[in-house]
Amino acid sequence: MGNGDARVGVIDGTSLSLDEALARDLAALTRAGLRRSLTAGDSRRPGTVRLDRRELIDFSANDYLGLAGDPRLAGAAAAALADDALGGAAARLISGNHVLHEALERDLAHFKRVDAALLFSSGYQANVGAIPALVGRRDAIYADALNHASLIDACRLSHAQLRVVPHADVDAMGRLLAADRGLFRRRLIVVDGVFSMDGDLAPLADLVEVARAHDAWTYVDDAHGTGVLGDGGRGLAEHWAVEGSIDVVMGTLGKALGTVGAFVCGSRTLVDYLMNRARTFIFTTASPPALAAAAAEALRIVRQEPWRRARLRANARRVRDGLRERGHAIAGPPDGHIVPVRVGESDTAVRVGAALRDRGFLVGAIRPPTVPLGASRLRITLSAAHTASQIDLLLTALAETLPTPNGV
Repeated sequence: MGNGDARVGVIDGTSLSLDEALARDLAALTRAGLRRSLTAGDSRRPGTVRLDRRELIDFSANDYLGLAGDPRLAGAAAAALADDALGGAAARLISGNHVLHEALERDLAHFKRVDAALLFSSGYQANVGAIPALVGRRDAIYADALNHASLIDACRLSHAQLRVVPHADVDAMGRLLAADRGLFRRRLIVVDGVFSMDGDLAPLADLVEVARAHDAWTYVDDAHGTGVLGDGGRGLAEHWAVEGSIDVVMGTLGKALGTVGAFVCGSRTLVDYLMNRARTFIFTTASPPALAAAAAEALRIVRQEPWRRARLRANARRVRDGLRERGHAIAGPPDGHIVPVRVGESDTAVRVGAALRDRGFLVGAIRPPTVPLGASRLRITLSAAHTASQIDLLLTALAETLPTPNGV
């Protein structure tokens, strides 16, 4: 008898095997329009992806600068593979550390204008490793209500007292910090830089002032801002002119930089501490050095090709203006590269997403638990690789598939 046949649960007096219990839960997800599945792709080019042997214009990826399919990144990785083995083979604190890892960390620190950076295997691992290393049971976290799931899990894993602050409400943040003065050893403000489902920006300059006034530290997840925001692409701190004022910044390599992995950066002391205390760094096999070489090449392109950011912003304005002309209220800045179109219920999001796919467009249909019940949406993400004609075709397809806005 396999594990799936062992009787492990009881419902209405009837014992269920593991598979039977899970099948019931999956059926409930299906009925609610919340069940997900994988679709295999076999090719990615700037602005497009090939799924089920069909090329689609991709408005769902986080490939903001069009680098995920850039042959220069593949070339850098191939050259590194020719010189070394594929796998890291061990954690970096054992024998998995490589000169390419350290070179990328120096490049990232210089790019972000901080003292040091530390690589992690993913943004999720960076957050759930760094935050519990920095605060614990005697401490408090002040987290934005719309923070990413990885930040939510990191805060819970820390066992610190968690204060959930209304979204982007700096006054509420200040009141909570004032009320808690003297109660905790450490206090950490945790926010996304660009909120990944709404596309709006954290009010970072105001948060820095509040943190200073109340002796709190700041932790910013800059996953969707790194490479994109600011004239130099250095992220939200550059955008708000507060570089050097954020205690801890996390950034990813798998979005604008087109590769995979993440980093945490700040002072040399911070990085040395995380190297010794962040469990997701200590107990993880090092990522392939070739990936570090590819990310370093992406960082070089980010610096030397600012036209990519300019085109991304122009593309975002074109989509946002087109949707507003059709009566849709769109959150976020006028050139924000994440464009949410709220449709309400899950089944509507799924239906519109499927209709767009039939027309040759891949757009994310975002449903609970990623967003609250009744707040399902299309999440349109722009890339520097998109052309004006592709965007105009998308706008036409959206006009044919989206529910008519109220009052239009």
